[in-house]
Amino acid sequence: MALHFDRPEFAVRLARLTDRMREEKLDALLLFAQESMYWLTGYDSFGYCFFQTLVVKADGTMALITRSADLRQAKHTSILENVQIWVDRVNADPTVDLRNLLVEMDLLGARIGVEYDTHGMTGRVGRMLDAQLTSFGQIVDASYLVSRLRLIKSPAEVAYVERAAALADDALDAALALTKPGADEADILAAMQGAVFAGGGDYPANEFIIGSAEDALLCRYKAGRRKLDANDQLTLEWAGAYAHYHVAMMRTIVIGEPNYRHRELYNACFETIQAIETVLKPGHSFGDVFDMHAKIMDERGLSRHRLNACGYSLGARFSPSWMEHQMFHVGNPQPIEPNMSLFVHMIIMDSDTGTAMTLGQTYLTTDDVPRALSRHVLDFINV
Repeated sequence: MALHFDRPEFAVRLARLTDRMREEKLDALLLFAQESMYWLTGYDSFGYCFFQTLVVKADGTMALITRSADLRQAKHTSILENVQIWVDRVNADPTVDLRNLLVEMDLLGARIGVEYDTHGMTGRVGRMLDAQLTSFGQIVDASYLVSRLRLIKSPAEVAYVERAAALADDALDAALALTKPGADEADILAAMQGAVFAGGGDYPANEFIIGSAEDALLCRYKAGRRKLDANDQLTLEWAGAYAHYHVAMMRTIVIGEPNYRHRELYNACFETIQAIETVLKPGHSFGDVFDMHAKIMDERGLSRHRLNACGYSLGARFSPSWMEHQMFHVGNPQPIEPNMSLFVHMIIMDSDTGTAMTLGQTYLTTDDVPRALSRHVLDFINV
């Protein structure tokens, strides 16, 4: 079996989940997030682009309902024994099959939590599910129950996070070796992703972000490549991924002679990330991290150029995003606890002058100060 964790690890996770379910008086939970299924059972697939759900009862009983293409995938990559198949057919409604399964599992009239806020739950599936279950039992939104449990990483998970961090560093080394006037973005991107694969890593849960010149001000991947000018700027956001665990990094590299604005914005990024390190520890919240970010940026007159979030939790994630639910934004009360893997990014996009500057790395929280997971320092990069 292609398991990345041993069975005692999965048993601890299931016990944590069922304890929380009993606290919230849930008789069962319907998991639609692939990362929740992966964390709980090892099930590894992109079959969530179709209907599938993992039923978890408060007594620890589990059953997966999925398509025939994923039967062997579930058997090979997970600890699951009960795998049910819904059949592809014209006007298929797999929520009927799910309802029948829930009856077999003695859940008629039960209080059932559902992971609604996930890419594995389309609007159409949500409507069909509600139509089948509204009169079946008491249905409640439990979108964040498992994701909150995943925030704190076990020692086995930390080992994968550290391996992902090494791959992220390898990718930056590969990029720096090629970045110079006349270099093609395509070659840089290929080298970065190739470094992750060569190190035994995975596809990331979303595309690496690469952009130069005016495209350096973009925060998302887009199609199209260009070659670097003699004086240019190159923004990169990427992640090492190992066993689906992600460690993200972000840099803006200046090619040729940096201008005053590049230096000014870098200094703001560096000062802010240093200040954030003082609150990225127990006793503070995710909201405190954002408040520190906003305070320094705004004092420097950069409120129009900064973003409304400055990072997020990372872990085992599946497409289309490596971001966890929990983000550094205003008012987020989520406490910072030890053994969280948290990506902090400073992103300043000055559209007035066409200047980009970013600085970001992932930390592992401890009982006190956070530990940066990168071997690279946060120096200004000029080639």
